Amino acid sequence: MFRKVIPVVLAFSVAVIASMGASAAEPHEPVDHRFCFTCHGTDGMGSEGIQGPRLAGMESWYLKRQLELFRAGGRGVHPMDFEGMEMQPMAAILTDEEIDDIVQWASTWEYVPAEPTITDGNVEHGEQLYRACVMCHGDEAQGNQAMNAPALQGQNDWYLVTQLKNFKAGYRGANPLDTFGAPMRAMTSGLANEQDIIDVVSYINTLGR
Repeated sequence: MFRKVIPVVLAFSVAVIASMGASAAEPHEPVDHRFCFTCHGTDGMGSEGIQGPRLAGMESWYLKRQLELFRAGGRGVHPMDFEGMEMQPMAAILTDEEIDDIVQWASTWEYVPAEPTITDGNVEHGEQLYRACVMCHGDEAQGNQAMNAPALQGQNDWYLVTQLKNFKAGYRGANPLDTFGAPMRAMTSGLANEQDIIDVVSYINTLGR
């Protein structure tokens, strides 16, 4: 189902780039936030069909870093990272001021934990697997800026599953520009298979609620 929406999203991306690029030489104006609603929802809670994650409550430092990474071509350029390839052209045309504007605007959304969608995970096994994650992401998956690790609690579980798969497969975190993603890619080597990924995400679903 996801691959079916790619042409639609790419067409939308082209339209956005064209409309924003037309005014590239003009004085800076605040970016039109409506472009973000298509993938991340009008409430910032994400959209599973387009795999746009929850932005409401996301740390400003992390969101800014990811937008800059997308813009620089350090993320969303691997041909198998379907989700990232949708975001990369959107970020590629952003100025520093527009990134700061988006980050500030996103910070106005109240944090609300996303509703769990995974029902076939082994929480007890996931808790064991999560022990390797505690040092960076915290015992409650609350995140740690000093370790460059974002909060995982309350994030869309389908998004976490996709990103863990991407890290493990090398679709994310292998680009030399993604210096903070590289350690995460190494950590996913401890997840033996897809069920391990589902289990650890199932456990994360229990945290911070």
